[in-house]
Amino acid sequence: MPTTLVECVPNFSEGRDQAKVDAIVEVMKIPGVSLLDREMDADHNRCVITLVGERDAIQEAAIRGVGKAAELIDLTKHQGAHPRMGASDVVPFIPIDGLTIEDCVAMARHVGAEIWKRFQIPVYLYEAAATTPERQNLENIRRGQFEGIRAEIATNPARKPDFGKAQVHPTAGATVVGARKFLIAYNVFLNTPDVEIAKKIAKAVRFSGGGLRFVKGAGFLVRGLAQVSMNLTDFEQTPIHRVFEYVKREAARYGVMPVSSEIVGLIPKKALEQAAEWFLQVENFDSSLILENRLAAVMGGKMAVGGLRAGVEPFIEQLAAPTATPGGGSAAAASGAMAAGLAAMVALMSRGKKAYLQHEAALSEAIARLGHLREELKTAIDADAESYNLVMKAYKATKESSDGDGAINTALKQATTVPLGVAERVVEVAQLAEKLGPITNPNMKSDLTTAIALARAALTGALANVEINLESLKDEGFVAETRKKALALKV
Repeated sequence: MPTTLVECVPNFSEGRDQAKVDAIVEVMKIPGVSLLDREMDADHNRCVITLVGERDAIQEAAIRGVGKAAELIDLTKHQGAHPRMGASDVVPFIPIDGLTIEDCVAMARHVGAEIWKRFQIPVYLYEAAATTPERQNLENIRRGQFEGIRAEIATNPARKPDFGKAQVHPTAGATVVGARKFLIAYNVFLNTPDVEIAKKIAKAVRFSGGGLRFVKGAGFLVRGLAQVSMNLTDFEQTPIHRVFEYVKREAARYGVMPVSSEIVGLIPKKALEQAAEWFLQVENFDSSLILENRLAAVMGGKMAVGGLRAGVEPFIEQLAAPTATPGGGSAAAASGAMAAGLAAMVALMSRGKKAYLQHEAALSEAIARLGHLREELKTAIDADAESYNLVMKAYKATKESSDGDGAINTALKQATTVPLGVAERVVEVAQLAEKLGPITNPNMKSDLTTAIALARAALTGALANVEINLESLKDEGFVAETRKKALALKV
């Protein structure tokens, strides 16, 4: 099994020539990378390829795809409804398992540098990898498209690429590479060919026009119908059903209505579960009510039939084993992750219910943040054990190295930083759980009480691990600064 799993969704400016798309896909099929999906759209003249794989392999696959696209696609002859600035227009990396968004930022920078080095295609970094706030938004980078950038890149400092000279590739243009969360490409077709209506609706629904947060939108004429084309950049905070209802309401103002919608690429199952809960108004809905989810949990060993013991028992038994790891630090991180999970569950059970609609925004914000904290705390379970192992290795290597003390200090600092990070996160979890009390179902008070108690236990354990490592450190400045941070953490 791979130790890391990354998704990459390159968009290429070709949606009409099947042979060219086949050739681009073929060069990206390398060991360690799997093709999940491919979408071609003749009206947009664009294809979206979804890959998943190990970190190093998927970087190389993306680079090769960009190179092949540069061979086959000539932007000076390209026409389509979708804005574009490069033969390989945008190459985002999305963390799936075993790494963080920061890791994907590092990947984006590596890939960007390689694209320029190998193909002389200038590269801009966007979203989480952006080097300036203005470049976080893809639309700002792509403004004017290929022709506009070609005309300004050498004279306008704002157009200077992050990698490469200030000149576009003569036929392949420029490429945007970045790191982001999972994005849903969602389009709604209207029962009218009037594209101006679609543009007005898109302006109303997108965040930059005063609409929904985490929504980008534009209007196009596609297959003879006006299309509201959207990107949902955080479906957990702005779910897809809310976007559809917003478009439907705006369409009614112009006397039209949606006739269908489409997903370009893939969509997380959770997004469809949210939509099902919303439209069906199922009381106390939970994803475990879905047959396939329950079967997957049972078959995957995550849940015993009639109980949850099978899911937690291996970790508990590892804690009980006569080995140094996993130990108290890992247990503290696990406790914090459970606290975040419980608090998120309470918020999810209240969001969307009539009695709590006035708290919808606050609940969505808490759910998203708790999800992020939960993932970081889960990662810290293994990170704590690994940091301890590195300390042990450093001590064993002292007899073989002239810099033994330096290696030990470096390892001890890492072993201190991990539990300190856990402590900082569980304080935030506890604070979020406290805030959820007045705006969620009072019948779930005990769940929030448990979450706060788990967070407090996690804080106590994490700080104990911080202190025991500080006692062995010789860097007085680091020790003083870390103790100052630790003393400020309270629940």
